[in-house]
Amino acid sequence: MVELLKENPLLLLFAVSAIGFAVGKIRFKGGSLGVAAVLFVGLATGALDSSFTLPDIIFKMGLAMFVYTVGLSNGPGFFASFQKDGAKNILFGIGMTVIPAVVGLLFYFFLDFSAANTVGIFAGVSTNTAALASVLDVFAGRGSNSMVADATVGYSISYPIAVLGYIGAIGIARRMFKVDYAVEAAQLSKQYPTEQDLTNATIRVTVDAMTNTPIRDLRREHGWDTVFARFKPIGTERIMLANSDTEFEIGDLVKVVGSSHAIDEIITELGERADDFVVGEDETYQIKRLFVSNPEVAGKSIAALDLGRNYSTIVTRVGRGDIDLLAKSDTVLELGDRVRVLARRKDIPELSALFGDSYHDLSQINLFSFGLGLALGLLVGLVPISLTNNVSFSLGFAGGPLMVALILGTLRRTGPIVWTLPYSANHTLRQIGLIFLLAAVGVRSGGAFWETLIQGGALPIAAAATIIVLASTFAALFVGYKLLKIPFTVLTGMLAIQPAVLGYALDRAQNNLPMVGYTLMLPVSIITKVIVAQLLAIFLQ
Repeated sequence: MVELLKENPLLLLFAVSAIGFAVGKIRFKGGSLGVAAVLFVGLATGALDSSFTLPDIIFKMGLAMFVYTVGLSNGPGFFASFQKDGAKNILFGIGMTVIPAVVGLLFYFFLDFSAANTVGIFAGVSTNTAALASVLDVFAGRGSNSMVADATVGYSISYPIAVLGYIGAIGIARRMFKVDYAVEAAQLSKQYPTEQDLTNATIRVTVDAMTNTPIRDLRREHGWDTVFARFKPIGTERIMLANSDTEFEIGDLVKVVGSSHAIDEIITELGERADDFVVGEDETYQIKRLFVSNPEVAGKSIAALDLGRNYSTIVTRVGRGDIDLLAKSDTVLELGDRVRVLARRKDIPELSALFGDSYHDLSQINLFSFGLGLALGLLVGLVPISLTNNVSFSLGFAGGPLMVALILGTLRRTGPIVWTLPYSANHTLRQIGLIFLLAAVGVRSGGAFWETLIQGGALPIAAAATIIVLASTFAALFVGYKLLKIPFTVLTGMLAIQPAVLGYALDRAQNNLPMVGYTLMLPVSIITKVIVAQLLAIFLQ
């Protein structure tokens, strides 16, 4: 069997990938390693026989695909972080990244850790595979397989320690700061409405101040975060679609869509909850979910489609991945979205043609835009950047595709070219790229990993990782909670970039506030950790 795997690297690749993926599904105390388990299975496989190897193209292809898809999906969120409440979040995110880097440098300078080990430890305590990928690309570009192995060893030992360290630090800090999750959630219910499931309600207008004023003006004045759908004027059985020009009279019935919190708020201001005036679908209007598979629609906002004027249609919700988003005028549609429309029955066929509504089309990746964007990223990665006469570097197979993808993901489209991928396609390509990358790195570094273990070299790395994680996490929790006044529950999500840590934070909080922090910090965290890791890899040599 060993000889068979040696002679068939493709068989070795998929055997490691399959076993690693299965191991990653095993849950322990509510958490799991996920796809990162492929790395550990690869390390174990490489340790069995140092002659096991995978072609270098597997590593490069996996790396480029992984970082490119990460950039495409995180580009809009990354740049949006600079625009709203961004300064505090970005500076805090950078600080959370710099602290472990600084502590790691202390071990490098004073305890004689190698440069590759130091950078690998940083990537491990950051639980950031993209950061590891970027530094491995730097080391591989120098033709140093030993540095690739050392960095992987540092990452592999530090990663599980970091997960446990984050979880332990959050639990201890909660007791130290005497945080009551339920009380904090109640205090933040208006500022951070965390209900993921959208609902609807029928409201009877009973407040005089809400009459004879267009909905657009009421929404602007009261900050209502809901969608007005069907509308039944008083004294008539006629059902109409509400729009921005609709004006209410006392006794009118209107159906609104939004979060439970937003609906409760609007009821107190507009009138009272009433019985639904629509049972199922009436003869005129129909509710239907349509897939966005038409490239002409992708990348455009709902307002730009002018559906109300062209089709007398209202979009109430946009399904993206596993969540439903409230359909706002500035919501930008992406391939793979599922829009819930309320429209006249006779307009449904035209709306289906407009959005595409083809699951088959969504299953096909636009290889032209994907290949062109990735090729641009690889070309940018080859461009040498000179800092001084003696110091130069290039963004490589990781940095180039990542930076190009961030820009293209934010642009979404350029003329007829749609750069973004459907959610499912992006996720699938990202998983494939990451699995190829981790399998190749693991098998390549397994021998060095085993040698480090048997020679006792793992203990200093583990000790360093423990100190770095605890010092940086407690510092971030103290600064974030005590000085910046970030709610503790939100703060735990900002720190919980690893899925197992996020699962722990959500389980302890018993609400979705950690997800708010996770969403705010994820794009900033990924990019800053990649940049810091690359800077460490470049300047420590």
